[in-house]
Amino acid sequence: MPELERGERLQIMLNAEELAAVEDFRFQRRMPSRASAVRELLRRGLAAEGFVEATVGAKSQDFGVIDQNGNADSA
Repeated sequence: MPELERGERLQIMLNAEELAAVEDFRFQRRMPSRASAVRELLRRGLAAEGFVEATVGAKSQDFGVIDQNGNADSA
């Protein structure tokens, strides 16, 4: 199988709860790395229907991985 070329690095900051949500996703699915879990989450998110578009003036802090109750965001 040919190697995938991944020449770009994407850096994000997560709080402890968000990181725990990503790690839970990863371990429940026996994924080999955080990067593979994040790529899978991105793939699923990009394929999802009914996502909310960002409003004008939205800030990075307005977007999270989990909601205020500690559940995975379903927005």
